[in-house]
Formats: sequence, C-alpha cells, structure tokens
Amino acid sequence: MTSTVKRVFHVRYLAHVCYAEILAERSDIRLDKLDPNAGEDLAVPILEAAHAYQVGSARDETPVAFHAHRELLKRCPNLLIVSTGGAGFDTVNVADCTDAGVLVVNQVGGNAEAVAQHVLAMMLTLAKKIAQTDHALRKGTMADRNAYMGDEVQGRTIGIIGFGHIGQRIAELCQGLLGMNVIACDPFVDADAMAQRGVRKAELDTLLGQADYVSVNCPLEDATRGMIGAREFALMKPTAYFITTARGFIHDEKALLEALSEGTIAGAGLDVWDKEPPPMSHPLLQFDNVLASPHTAGVTHEARRNMGTIAAEQLILALDGGRPPRIVNPQVWPAYCERFERILGTRPRDI
Repeated sequence: MTSTVKRVFHVRYLAHVCYAEILAERSDIRLDKLDPNAGEDLAVPILEAAHAYQVGSARDETPVAFHAHRELLKRCPNLLIVSTGGAGFDTVNVADCTDAGVLVVNQVGGNAEAVAQHVLAMMLTLAKKIAQTDHALRKGTMADRNAYMGDEVQGRTIGIIGFGHIGQRIAELCQGLLGMNVIACDPFVDADAMAQRGVRKAELDTLLGQADYVSVNCPLEDATRGMIGAREFALMKPTAYFITTARGFIHDEKALLEALSEGTIAGAGLDVWDKEPPPMSHPLLQFDNVLASPHTAGVTHEARRNMGTIAAEQLILALDGGRPPRIVNPQVWPAYCERFERILGTRPRDI
C-alpha cells in the first residue's frame, strides 16, 4: 500500500523550531508530536502511520520506550527512516534498525564548531586554573594567588581521540590560535590524511603517554565503550588533563575518580556522564580540578539552528527518494530501498 502523505513524528521537543518550519513548507509531509505519556488511542495511529522518526540524541532526555529499538520498531510497520537530532545515536539501536530495513541518519558535523570551542574553553580554563580561582574568590579563601599559578598551552600537545568533524576542528583551532602540537588516534583516518592537516597519527597508548591534554571526540559504539579505563589513565602524564565532550561510558567514571584521587592526572573537563545530568552528590563533582558541564558542548543557538536545518533538509531528501549524506548503517540500503518502494510506491535513487 502506498501513501501520498509522508508522516514524520517526534517525541517531546525538537532541537530547533526551524526543523518544523522547513517541513511545513511541504504540503506532502506531516509532522506529528507524540507525547510520551499519551494513551494508546493517541500513540498507535501516529506510530503505525509513521514513515520517519526524528529522535533526540541524548539518551536520558528520551524515554527508553521511545528509543529506536526492536520493540518500538515493531509498533511502526511503515517506518523507513530514523533521524537522530545530533551526531551521536545513543537512543538508536542501529543493529535493530538494520534488521528491520530502517535507515538511520544523523547530523554529524552540524555542531562541530560549538563542541570544538567547548573543548578549547575547558582546556584553557583548566590550564589557567580559572575555576579554582573563581571558587576561591567567591568563598573568601584566596590567600596567595601564586598558589593558583597556571600554564600556557602554546607549544603543548593535545591528543585527539576521534578525528572526525569535531576532532578536525579542534586541531585547526589548537594549531592556528594556540600554536599547539596535535596528535590524533582514529582507525578510520590514515596517517597521510592527518599529515595533510599538520597532525601526527598515533596509536592510543602513544597518544595518552605524550599528550598534555587528551580530548575524546569519538562516538559511543561497542568498540569504544569503556575504552578509557584505569590502564589508560595510568598511561597519561601526571600533569595531563582529560577532556571529554563525546559520550558517557566511553570512559570509566570510577577509574577516572581513582586517577584524580591518586594524582595520576592533573584534572578533567567533563561534558558527558553515565547519568545525565549527574546528581549533585556525584563524587567527580567534589574535585576543584574537575570542570563540569551537563552535555552542553553542542548547545548553542547557532548549532541548534544548524542541526535543525540539516536534519530537516536531509529527511526531505530521503523522503523524496534521494540518498542522504549522513547514513549510519549503509549496509541496510538494499533492504531499505525495497521497503521504501513497497510503502511509498517509488524506488530511491542510489546517487
């Protein structure tokens, strides 16, 4: 059975109102907002009619029942596309989508500038001990300013784990603005490609041992889950800082706690957590040399508009039968094309 109106739904909120505004320009596309607490009489018609699902990328903001996994997919027989709101896809079980013939797309690169600037802000704040001096002044405990002597980053080395859009932008900013040396670790980017950007490719262990600042910017996948643990923190210099704006569970929070308690590393900048936001009682929040933010690295006015625009335009391209540029599971394409033709009556263009 084919349909002339293409149905898209989302849960709770969109990254930016521009997403809805762009879709509204198309009379053949309908966008539904589904309240996660809605009764079955309201939810079932939306789920059963949906061709696309715009899902948030922050796992703790989207109810688990509405993560794109096998159980939800069973309720959406016409679903063709799952589009995440950001670069990550924590709320999507990619294997389940692939098994169901559902295409997964993300908005990788859309918030690269925002996240890269956040990494630099954390690095400079840690290096100059800005948070510690701010706290000391507010508490009235500032006795000797020399006790808060910081460091300059020029000539220091930053090690970037994950050399995609964000990692590359961090490299550009650190080189161009701060005169830093850059090394990077990424199994999907070869040494020549890095060298063209003035970056030296290194294995993870080498990077950890040489970097003055370690920035994690890779996705959370089976291969990266728990990638940074006690062994890896032990490889870092005692004067080095650990910064992550990627995803929780890539690093082991307990291992980081031990590394900070024992002085194995100098401090950390944490934008992502196992539980988001972390509770005020979280032990990592008790350290003065830990800079914390609640997964807001990519949350800027500019990035949200950019992500909303990219998401809407990419989804329209896909629903019109084009091949979107940011496919997470390209191996599903043949099965997806067959389902697309059966449900919408035309076959996607493989270009």
